[in-house]
Amino acid sequence: MNTEKKERTVVHVELADGEHFYFGSIANIFEYFDVEKIGISYGALRNFGLSNEKAYHNTKCTIRKGVLLAKKSNRGRKKEKE
Repeated sequence: MNTEKKERTVVHVELADGEHFYFGSIANIFEYFDVEKIGISYGALRNFGLSNEKAYHNTKCTIRKGVLLAKKSNRGRKKEKE
């Protein structure tokens, strides 16, 4: 049984007014915000190469990519018989 945790990406958007939003993908950002609100299009942000080490900044927002740290869970797993 594979007990390794799956790494989950989180994309953090901080608007210029100080509001913070968290998304599961870059594409998900554009379900909530249009280009005018964040100042970059989906294609341009994908081409930018957002990564843990490389955040995107403009006058409207800052967008960072990171890894969600979560506790390992045993829910739903059957116990192995000894």
